[in-house]
Amino acid sequence: MSSNYYFTIFEKSIAEFKDRGSRFIACAFPINSIAEFKIQLAAIKKDFPKATHYCFAYRIGTDATIFRSSDAGEPSGSAGKPILGQIDSNELTDVAVVVIRFFGGSLLGVPGLINAYKTSTALALQTTAKIKKDILVYYNLEFDYTKMNEVMLVIKKFNCAILKNEATLFCKLQIGIPKSNLEISLLKFNEMNGLRIEKI
Repeated sequence: MSSNYYFTIFEKSIAEFKDRGSRFIACAFPINSIAEFKIQLAAIKKDFPKATHYCFAYRIGTDATIFRSSDAGEPSGSAGKPILGQIDSNELTDVAVVVIRFFGGSLLGVPGLINAYKTSTALALQTTAKIKKDILVYYNLEFDYTKMNEVMLVIKKFNCAILKNEATLFCKLQIGIPKSNLEISLLKFNEMNGLRIEKI
């Protein structure tokens, strides 16, 4: 993973894999927080109330340091790790995958389970677009309203994101500057008289 950008998925996707009567339905979706994941997991359990297992893994954050995997009652290491392995091999973050299993009567054994969870996750991740996003560094800007056009030109030119905008006679903006454009953006902002910039 580059220090300037990261990869995630564009939208939710679903894929199904079958083995000896068992059905594995993998739901992959973008997330920004653990709280958001919990809401999605609860919704999936509601949508598939008769499933025998809800195994999952997620990785969150531009530095990809927040992660968890769960076997949810399957043998240890047979479900959560293979799911997380697919997220990682695709170099994704801000992504969760929940694999819903309907038991079909035949035991698959640990190798069979690893294959089923890995394959269903891989299929789900293949059916949604992978997108590249800039890693942003956050700043507060304060300036006189007369400088708005000048500030907006820099924001637009260097692909900065506006997160909050309080425009009165004295403007306050909260922006995210792409790491790849950080040096040049800060140089341009610091050249402006009367503009105060502070890292969040």
